[in-house]
Amino acid sequence: MTTFDNREKAFEEKFARDAELQFKVTARRNKLLGLWAAELLKLTPEEAEAYAKQVVHADFEEVGEEDVFRKVYGDLSARGVDVSEHQVRKAMDDKMVEARRQFIEGV
Repeated sequence: MTTFDNREKAFEEKFARDAELQFKVTARRNKLLGLWAAELLKLTPEEAEAYAKQVVHADFEEVGEEDVFRKVYGDLSARGVDVSEHQVRKAMDDKMVEARRQFIEGV
C-alpha cells in the first residue's frame, strides 16, 4: 500500500470509530433523558427502566433528535406534568453533556 492508501484507510477507520462513539453517546443521552422523564412521571424503578428503553428506541423513528423530543415532551404533557418545551430541550442538552462525561470517565 502507498502512504496515501494508508492515510485514507486511517481516516476511514477514525470516521467509523467516531460515528460509533457518537451513536453510543446519543443512546446513553436518550436513556438518561428517559430516566429523567420517568422521575417526573413518578414511575416505579422497573417502569422507569422500561420507559428509558422506549425513549432510546424512539430515536430510530427518524433522523435527528426531534423524534426523541416529541416522545418525551408528548408523554409528559399527556400525563399533565407541568414542563415546557424549553425545559425538555435543556434536559436533552444536559443529558448529552452527562453522557459524554460518563463515556470519558468510563462509567
